[in-house]
Amino acid sequence: MEVRDRLALALDVDDLVAALRLAKEMQPYFGVAKVGLELFAANGPDAVVSIANLGYKVFLDLKLHDIPTTVGRAARVIGAFGVSYVTMHAFGGVPMLRAGVEGLAEGAAGAGLPQPIALAVTILTSDAGAPPHILGGRVRNALEARCGGVVCAEKDVREARQLGPNLTIVVPGMRMQGDDSNDQARAGTPRSAIEAGASLLVIGRSVTAAQDRKAAAEAIHKSLAASPV
Repeated sequence: MEVRDRLALALDVDDLVAALRLAKEMQPYFGVAKVGLELFAANGPDAVVSIANLGYKVFLDLKLHDIPTTVGRAARVIGAFGVSYVTMHAFGGVPMLRAGVEGLAEGAAGAGLPQPIALAVTILTSDAGAPPHILGGRVRNALEARCGGVVCAEKDVREARQLGPNLTIVVPGMRMQGDDSNDQARAGTPRSAIEAGASLLVIGRSVTAAQDRKAAAEAIHKSLAASPV
């Protein structure tokens, strides 16, 4: 895979015009774009369609967490959007996760689209006080529910990969050496995450808040050049 196919651009804004401008600018460096709560709350499915029309795979980061019936029904709607990845909280348990997986499959099949990969969020990267023992249980929840992947911090990748060798492992909170970690208490560098076994890296402020965004993106590509991407 090319480096850009392992990088997801975090479009953490509420203005769709600004998001599209940023997505177009960064397209040479990123193959996936993350639509999170802020952008989706402001623009709904239009954000997904508009970003997908640029040629990106869309990572819809809504972190679904509710009773199984509600999550299943919401996932059925989302499955018809044409997204590639959807997040759900692993804390919700196996029945909830399984309902989400099945809902995504039903929605995608009804629309004649590929099934999105359901990603179980293990521990938020802002949660500095999370006890380490909970990771394993949440990865096992994802596996039992037949999720296609998990979301975890860079420091948790090796354990998650041991538990689920075939999982898609997504790592947010990426920062280059010397960058401000902001609210990402469990941040890591792109190269360390890839070398630990990550599948997809979510890149936000290290690029989007940089004075020279293209130079910042190029630096990430350069840092991964010698890694087993």
